[in-house]
Amino acid sequence: MAAQTGLSASALVSCRDVPVSRPVALSAEAAPFTPLGTDSWRLGSPSDAEKHFSRCAARLRALRADSSQLREELNLLFDQLLSENYNKTFEPNISIRPEDVCSLLKHASSLVPLSQEHLVIKLCQLVHHLLNQLKVIMDEYTLDVLVKYTTNALKECSTWTHSDVLLALSTIVYGNGPQCHQLLSDLLGEDGVLMLYSSPSQSNMELRRVALTCMANICLRIPGQPPLDDQYRSLSFSVFLKTLQSPKPPNTDELFYCMVIQAALKGLQCCLSGGKWKFGGGEELGSILASLKRLMFQGTPGVSVEWPTVLYPAPLPQYEGLSAPKPAEPPKPSQPPKDSAVPGKTSGNKKRKSRGKGKKTSTEESRADDGEEDDREAVPALQKGGGRREGSGDEGESEPAVLSLYPSWRKSSSDSEFSDSEGNAQSKLRLYHGRVRQGALHCLLALVKGVEKRTLYGYWSSFIPDSPTGGLPPLTLLTIILKDPSPKVRTCALQVLSAMLDGSRQFLAVAEDTASPRTSYTPLSFSLATAIRELHRALSLALLAETSPQTLTQVIKCLAYLVANAPYHRLRPGLLSPLWKQMRPYVRHRDANVRVSVLTLYGALVTTQAPLPEVQLLLRQPEGSSSAGSFTPQDSALSWRQRDGVSSPSQRSSCTHSPRVPRTPAEEDRSSLWLLQLCVSLVTQPREDQSDSEGAGTGGGTALEPSPVRLEALQVMSHLVRGYFSLAQSSLCEIGQVSARCLGETDPSIQLHGAKLLEELGKGIIQQYRAENNVPESSRVPMSQAVQFWSEVLSGPLNGALQNEQHPTLQTSACDTLSSILPQAFAQLPDKTQLMCITVLLGLTYSENYLVKIAAVRALGVYILFPCLREDVMFVADTANTTLAALDDRYPNVRAKAAWSLGNLTDTLIFNMESVGVDFQEELSDMLLLRMLQAATKASGDKDRVKSNAMRALGNLLHFLRQSQLTRSAFQRPLEDAVRALVKTVQSEATMKVRWNACYALGNAFRNPALPLESALWSQDAFSSLCHVVTSCKNFKVRIKSAAALAVPSQRSCYGDAERFSRVWRSLATALENSEDTNDFLEYRYSASLRHTLSQALLHLLSVSQLQDMPALRASLAGEEGSAIKAHLIKYLRAEEGGGDGEQREKDAVGDSVTPQQRVGGLQQTLIRLKGLKAEGEGQEEEERGKEVVVLFLEDLLKTCEESKE
Repeated sequence: MAAQTGLSASALVSCRDVPVSRPVALSAEAAPFTPLGTDSWRLGSPSDAEKHFSRCAARLRALRADSSQLREELNLLFDQLLSENYNKTFEPNISIRPEDVCSLLKHASSLVPLSQEHLVIKLCQLVHHLLNQLKVIMDEYTLDVLVKYTTNALKECSTWTHSDVLLALSTIVYGNGPQCHQLLSDLLGEDGVLMLYSSPSQSNMELRRVALTCMANICLRIPGQPPLDDQYRSLSFSVFLKTLQSPKPPNTDELFYCMVIQAALKGLQCCLSGGKWKFGGGEELGSILASLKRLMFQGTPGVSVEWPTVLYPAPLPQYEGLSAPKPAEPPKPSQPPKDSAVPGKTSGNKKRKSRGKGKKTSTEESRADDGEEDDREAVPALQKGGGRREGSGDEGESEPAVLSLYPSWRKSSSDSEFSDSEGNAQSKLRLYHGRVRQGALHCLLALVKGVEKRTLYGYWSSFIPDSPTGGLPPLTLLTIILKDPSPKVRTCALQVLSAMLDGSRQFLAVAEDTASPRTSYTPLSFSLATAIRELHRALSLALLAETSPQTLTQVIKCLAYLVANAPYHRLRPGLLSPLWKQMRPYVRHRDANVRVSVLTLYGALVTTQAPLPEVQLLLRQPEGSSSAGSFTPQDSALSWRQRDGVSSPSQRSSCTHSPRVPRTPAEEDRSSLWLLQLCVSLVTQPREDQSDSEGAGTGGGTALEPSPVRLEALQVMSHLVRGYFSLAQSSLCEIGQVSARCLGETDPSIQLHGAKLLEELGKGIIQQYRAENNVPESSRVPMSQAVQFWSEVLSGPLNGALQNEQHPTLQTSACDTLSSILPQAFAQLPDKTQLMCITVLLGLTYSENYLVKIAAVRALGVYILFPCLREDVMFVADTANTTLAALDDRYPNVRAKAAWSLGNLTDTLIFNMESVGVDFQEELSDMLLLRMLQAATKASGDKDRVKSNAMRALGNLLHFLRQSQLTRSAFQRPLEDAVRALVKTVQSEATMKVRWNACYALGNAFRNPALPLESALWSQDAFSSLCHVVTSCKNFKVRIKSAAALAVPSQRSCYGDAERFSRVWRSLATALENSEDTNDFLEYRYSASLRHTLSQALLHLLSVSQLQDMPALRASLAGEEGSAIKAHLIKYLRAEEGGGDGEQREKDAVGDSVTPQQRVGGLQQTLIRLKGLKAEGEGQEEEERGKEVVVLFLEDLLKTCEESKE
């Protein structure tokens, strides 16, 4: 809490003589300090502090309000309690019960009347002291008592006490704002004391600061607690924003003003972090961003800009670029005269010329401030950190080059004409300005995370430059990253930039600069491409110059976010190559966090749009190709890394081949990937040079890399295998050995990543053998090698991972690994190995952990499709039984995966029915089929993710059932329930995927000739539901599948009587007529595919039609509707449409492979059949007239097609 409550000026009590104690670092955020009593420093052990507290608490509880010595006793007890240090960071073993503290404070508040203002102050100090140091979580009653007491004190006590009272109140309400709702109106109402003291008109800066801090603590949301009421949060938000926008009052000390701004920024951050924020008005967001951007550069010498009050969303840079020349005027510096020695203008565009020299000059000095706190870094960072970034002047002049290492706004007081006292004041001011900048960036980070990303895209140009640098660059986040003297501020700016880039892939996907832009205007695509290039340029400069390990880590993480979201396949090549080579020296940085972030970046490089040609070239490059020649410009800048265990590239190239351990034999092999070998060495080999900052173990030179480094290296290997398997497959055995070693270790995280790496290897091999990928056999992993690989894996430590019940996540990953075995390779494994895999998976489906159960059920769903297993009736039955058991699981995710596996199993049934025939159907138990049918019907009423695959399973089962089964009484009711479940789903408001599967399932069922479509009561409902969907569903893919289902029955009798047949025809004709009626462009792309399927369905109906159908067909084909149908049928017969994008997405078994000649041939056969029909009985005249119209229609259709050929 101390960080939120600050320091009260009146927090000191009377001094006494005390023994000398060890010094404690002081800061503006420290808790109030009170000198110890003569007998107070007796903390030989934590129990002394507890005994002292208990003794004082007992004496305090013994006091009564009517005691004659009450005032003196309270004064003494408060002094004694304030004199003790209860800070748990100082004495971690202190264990004073929170209820004892609450009891003491409640009783003390009842003894101190508000008229005794000196005692009120001491009580408030005690409240802050105990709650702050002991981190007490108060009960509701104590909270209510203390809030009421302090609130009444603000009303009744003199103004001079309010600073301490507000300090206590801010500690009390820290994170407890929602629980104080009864008193919030007194504090935050129109006449509330907090509103009064936080107003910009308040002249007392200390009161204003503490009031703002109190409001911030009220708005602070603790995870798991409800947010503050929107009314009070909005009110506080307005106060904070108004404070940031109001100018500094005249005659106000700059330090106090900075503290007020810090409190307002903290409050704004609390408001924005309390949940999604709804901004009012069109300019509120822009005004907040404008204020934060101004404060991002608070106290930055050389920056004198007419800041806008509002930022407007626009694709072009805004106002600050126009006013940037102002710092070049020496008479008008925005900071004290010391900055006029080297005006900001002198750095100009020449700043980067002597970067290498500057780095050498100030390396050792700047290195000393890297890890310091802000209050300690202020002078050294400004004094010596100038060499981090920039230089100006001609390189040939040594003295100007040295001076240019100190930009005007970063010169320390020791370089100016200030006296020591003035220098200390300036140092402190710079410290507070740095904290303001840091607070503004924290606030901006909360805003970026709390506002919808697409809303912020319009403001990107205000924070990220989108035009090449020329002249004075705009003031953006990159300015801070490159030039701010404080590592903490730079880190905050990098965090904001990372948050902006995170999830921006869809926005940046527009970027493109492969073609030259038009000169008349700059398109958004080119602006975004320029922004990406500027980000690469600036972050690469920051990477070279950064000395703080924490900030360096953030730079690399930011680059990883950029790489993960930028569309490099639409940009000119050459952005990734310099970055790839630039990262190599950092893989041996002494800081483990830097090494982890480097690996994260490499992982992003091999993941983004994989396989990317530029990355493929980089992966193929031999290790020696990144020798000194490509790094010469940075050698001097990187020289400081020699102290970190990272030699410069020029030195490395002369002594070793790569940053990895030189004893790996594969190093000389050009066919092996440098990145892969690096990751292998990081995972398996000891760290070459240990450092104090790593917890890598105690084995000296034999200690492995820290676990985070090894885990990230395994992640990179997985990404590499996934995206560039063709390059990594030459090291298949080596990668398998690494995975086996990881599985044999004791660290579950290492084991898990080893299993995931095996899974990626398996998936890569499977992808190569898939027919649709067209990988030449010579480029595949040889089958013998795949069999050997899996034989070794399955005889190794993977078995232990499968049986490790203490780590279910590892078991889950091991199951996924089993499911990634190439089916052809599985067939060649020894029988006992196959049996082991099946037995383990069947057993794990009954695991108590639902994640393990999901993975095992999914693996069985994969195995059931294996050619060597799908004809095994016993395995099919075992898989069916375990899947049915999982369908009754209480976890929805288990049921969803079980439904998927059941769908795969029923796919296997259909395949076996078509390939093996009746023998397989007879071997499978009827009762098992009945249970599967009932389970799938029940699952059709589950959640959508379960329902989707349940529909698929129902369609397959209804297709699979034989005549002998359908006639059994046991199947009658389940059959009807299954069809009605499909019908209900087709007509429901379920997701389109579910309805699509339901339509597909009905079409699949219609393929079973044993189903009594002509006589069953449910048949009418099935056709009606499909007719309704084909004409009215908004989703064209569902319409396509329903039209395909209506065209499945091969016999006229399946369509029922003439009325039902007529209804099907009219529905298809209406759907064809309205096939372009949609308001959704995404659906319109499927319209050609829809017309293709509808035309095929209409011709199918004509091919099975009988004389009783002729009157209805005549009514449809004779008028204008017939002309429209004819036009669409001609296009279908000529194959003029239906092969578009939508067609490719909607391939099914409805004649996609039929050629135009076959279509015309089918139509000729239909014509011949219709001509041979003879009318008999009643209504024959009407049927004959109808037949004549249909025959003429078809003849005309054929004639038109023949004419088109000529």
